[in-house]
Amino acid sequence: MVSSTAGALVPSPRVPSGEAGAYAYSWYERVLGWTLAGGPPVQLVTGIRFDVLELPADAGAAVLRRPVATGPVAVQGRRTLFLVAPGAAEELDGLLDWLEWGGVGLDLTALGAGGSITAPAPPGCARPRSPQGAAVWLRPPEPGCEASLPALPGPGRDAGTDLVRLVAAAATECHRARLGRRTQSLFS
Repeated sequence: MVSSTAGALVPSPRVPSGEAGAYAYSWYERVLGWTLAGGPPVQLVTGIRFDVLELPADAGAAVLRRPVATGPVAVQGRRTLFLVAPGAAEELDGLLDWLEWGGVGLDLTALGAGGSITAPAPPGCARPRSPQGAAVWLRPPEPGCEASLPALPGPGRDAGTDLVRLVAAAATECHRARLGRRTQSLFS
């Protein structure tokens, strides 16, 4: 629809129905200041405002039951995605070595600069029809969430949200889940 103002044609602010999904996803840019890429499906770029720790969904669910502070958390298919401070992906291998998990096949990975994840539907938005396994928020982000993303402890950082504790819990739960799956397959 177009309206006329002083003889000039001005497009209305109404979002065309075919673009409503894309407009809803622009919430990430407009409200959180996060970078989007491509689509469909819309991607959230990692390494700028956040990195991602990615682990099996069963291990991720176990981490969420622990008294470990986390930032936003999403699940996509059989993977849980923990948003952490930018730069954390580069620290993962060193942290695992320091925590004496180095060399253990944990199925715990990190996405940092140059990566992306599928954007879950923004909080409060009806999820568009999407295939099974689409990303959804378990703990959605809120404006200013960068202040609560787990990071390495340092001056001015709350020790309750540090990356070391989250990685230690994630490594433990990945190992437990792997052992549980292995034991289950022996008796199946």
